[in-house]
Amino acid sequence: MANNNTNNLALRSILDKDKLNGTNFVDWQRNLCIVLRMDEKEYVLEKPIPPAPPANAPKAVKDAYEKHVKDDNQVSCVMLATMITELQKQHEDMKAHEMIVALRQLYQGQSRHERFLVSKALFS
Repeated sequence: MANNNTNNLALRSILDKDKLNGTNFVDWQRNLCIVLRMDEKEYVLEKPIPPAPPANAPKAVKDAYEKHVKDDNQVSCVMLATMITELQKQHEDMKAHEMIVALRQLYQGQSRHERFLVSKALFS
């Protein structure tokens, strides 16, 4: 267990070192996904929190919902903690999925440009 925590902290230090500042979205997102994959929480970026289950829902459904809410909260905190203050203020009231969608829209041109440069270098 301690070894897993050590690995987790080492990976999270990558995010702390290179906070999202607006010019490094592609690298920040890649590092975020690596950290979340290790914690098995990457899914919250792609799946919004579903509606709360009804009171008579099976325990497994309620547990899955509660896990998603808890994981989303933790991922949102990691995301916000690894952004510059201006971006934190813009996104602090969002869930993880909403936040990554907004950031992707904000920086989608950056991603396309980087892919173009990589393709150009590979095929030149």
